[in-house]
Amino acid sequence: MRQTSPKLLSAQTSVFLGTLASLTCGVSGANAALLVGNTEGNNVVIFDERTGKFGGEFIATGAGGLTSPDDLTYGPDGNLYVSSGNETSGAILKFDGKTGDFLGRFDQGGRLLRPYGNAFGPDGNLYVSSFRSDEILRFDGITGQFLDVFAFGTGVANGLNGPNDLLFDQDGNLYVTTQGSVADGKGGIDFRFESQVLRYNIFADTPEPAVFVPQPIPSPDSFNFVSFLGLEFGADGDLFVSDFANDIRRYDLLTGDLVDTLSTNYTGTVPSNNFMGGLTFDPNGILYTVGFDFTQGNQGAILRFDGETGDPLPAAGESGPVFVSTTPNLKRPIGITYSPVVVPEPALTLGLLAMGAVFAGSKRGNFR
Repeated sequence: MRQTSPKLLSAQTSVFLGTLASLTCGVSGANAALLVGNTEGNNVVIFDERTGKFGGEFIATGAGGLTSPDDLTYGPDGNLYVSSGNETSGAILKFDGKTGDFLGRFDQGGRLLRPYGNAFGPDGNLYVSSFRSDEILRFDGITGQFLDVFAFGTGVANGLNGPNDLLFDQDGNLYVTTQGSVADGKGGIDFRFESQVLRYNIFADTPEPAVFVPQPIPSPDSFNFVSFLGLEFGADGDLFVSDFANDIRRYDLLTGDLVDTLSTNYTGTVPSNNFMGGLTFDPNGILYTVGFDFTQGNQGAILRFDGETGDPLPAAGESGPVFVSTTPNLKRPIGITYSPVVVPEPALTLGLLAMGAVFAGSKRGNFR
């Protein structure tokens, strides 16, 4: 196995480890949680990370105007920042990281149209992908004040065409998944280009996108398209990328070469009846993702894999990678994050887990 380079780990991770260490003193005997955003339920729900047990709502339906929640990101302050909005509007909503209480709208200024990915950079600012305007906006990480449009699409190949998830390494490299679509200015999108992973260096004088991962051959379980969505770093520095159309692909972060492909076809049909959402790791190196079955009213499921070997880790009685089977508690889920919020048994009293966590954000795809 390749050795982990500290420079290849997510910039968010090192910030949060220290934050959580100071916040979680004295907490013990509780299970960690997975938080999942329901885009058709307008809420964020809890699942026990060990047992898969449903724990109810973490963020209530429509709280603070929550609409189609997408990416879920824990900030350096321990609060949860959620991408919210639709084709004509958008916002980053801030919630208490322990209780889920609404703390207010974070972004101040700028214009977000259907925001998807959001991530805090090593410069301390919050970067947000505005999907329907083909832009990445930058906000002050403390005040939320709009700073500038960091990057924008120009309707050409290998550009910022339909930006989805965002992920930083500590060298200031920003990784972005693109759907390959271009906003048509009338509320719709045209699918003109390839779905790719782009990379920007935010500290460059004039940051320009470079194609880090070109569009691969579509999954044999897909409807013959690719729509890159979620991003996460594994423990050895590999980059994991989810495809809305099916599969998780693992790339060497030094070369961009494909290392492995993890099948996410949990409905067992070809083409698959399920589409896929974002990614998150827990501190034990277990990889989680969410999907939804469009033949079952977009009800969702949670999958998990060994993050080192790629082997599926089904729950008892389940098959393949299914950890939480299709459930009406998940309504077209996209965003997922491992959380420092805990769910003590048997009550739903919320606290903080006394360990560091790797945080993720979350995301999208073609028929969205």
